[in-house]
Amino acid sequence: MLERLQELLGYRFQNPALLQQALTHKSTKARPNNERLEFLGDAVLDLVVAEILFARFSDLQEGDLSKMRAALVNEKAFFKLASLLQLQDYILISPAEANNHGHTKPSILANAFEALMGAIYLESGLEPIKTLMSHFLDRIYPDLSLQSTFMDYKSALQELTQARFKVVPTYTLKSESGPDHAKQFEMQIFILDKLYGTCSAKSKKEAQQLCAQMAYQRLRLEGSA
Repeated sequence: MLERLQELLGYRFQNPALLQQALTHKSTKARPNNERLEFLGDAVLDLVVAEILFARFSDLQEGDLSKMRAALVNEKAFFKLASLLQLQDYILISPAEANNHGHTKPSILANAFEALMGAIYLESGLEPIKTLMSHFLDRIYPDLSLQSTFMDYKSALQELTQARFKVVPTYTLKSESGPDHAKQFEMQIFILDKLYGTCSAKSKKEAQQLCAQMAYQRLRLEGSA
C-alpha cells in the first residue's frame, strides 16, 4: 500500500520503519509515533522553503520573502501538500480519532507531512527535500509569486472543473457534531457524482474550502498522470 505513496512522493525509503513512524499519529499509542519527526520536519521545511524563495526571487526584499515563507510554511500550506500526496489514505490513527474524522483533519495531515519530511531528512539529508519541495511548490503554484500563495480554492476549483468537465462542484454536509460553541462540520465534495474529498472544520465555509483544496490537488495530480 505504501508503494503508491512513495511513487506520489517521488522518494523511496531505504528504511520502511521510518516511513511507518512518520505516518503513525500519537492517538494510536504506538511507540514511536510521528511527533518527534514532525518537530524535526517543521524546522527542516522552514529552512528549505526559505532557501528556495531566496534563490528564486532575487528581486524581493526580506519583508516580502518573509510573507511568502509564512504563507508556505504553516498548517494550511502543509495540508495542501498532504492532500497532494493523498496522506489521508495512509495516516495511522486510533479508532476513536477515526470516528472523530481524524483522517480529514488538516492539523493531523499537516503534521504527518512535516513528519514525512523529517524522516527523509534523517535518512538522506537536505538535498532530497529541496528537490521534492521545489517540485511540490511548482505543482501547487505553477506561477509561484507573492500573490499566488494566497489562493481561493473554491474559485480555482470551479474554474478547473468548468474547463475540464463543463460542470461545477457540489458540496454536501455529511455530518454536524459537537456543542454549539465548538461545532465541527464535515463536508463532502462531488464532481460528476464522484466523491473527491471529505473534510471537517469549525464552519461550513472553511470545510468547503478544505474540500475544494483537496479536490483541486487530486484533479491536478490526475491531469498530470
